[in-house]
Amino acid sequence: MTSGTTGENAWVLDAILEIPHVRAAVLLTRDGLVSGYTQALSQASAERTAAIMSTVQGACRTAAAAFADQEDARIRQVVIESDHGYILVAPTAHGTCVAAYGDPDVRLDLLAHRVHSQVARLGEKTMAAAPRGADGATHA
Repeated sequence: MTSGTTGENAWVLDAILEIPHVRAAVLLTRDGLVSGYTQALSQASAERTAAIMSTVQGACRTAAAAFADQEDARIRQVVIESDHGYILVAPTAHGTCVAAYGDPDVRLDLLAHRVHSQVARLGEKTMAAAPRGADGATHA
């Protein structure tokens, strides 16, 4: 497996790669644009994965709301299990999302814990870097 990451906020993916059997990860915006990806993926694969994961999240939000007979639902995570392994997707509160792929031997509990930890770290960094006005007040 090639290690390392590419992209402005790709640092969030580095700790995810430390988990045994994790093969790739992507940081994406809610609308499916790549913010960072692991070097195990080509840029084209990262872009395709990001677009697909954005669509998957939208479908899961719609399904969760429909099953609950509600207008909308907030997704905390999506797990996809296949014969190739697991994909875990976790959105942040700031419009980004982390998607990680591990082969069939990955420990899903460790993957989920690490992905959610990194999502929290990304949120903390985003909040710390919130824009300030001329008076020094933080804008929401």
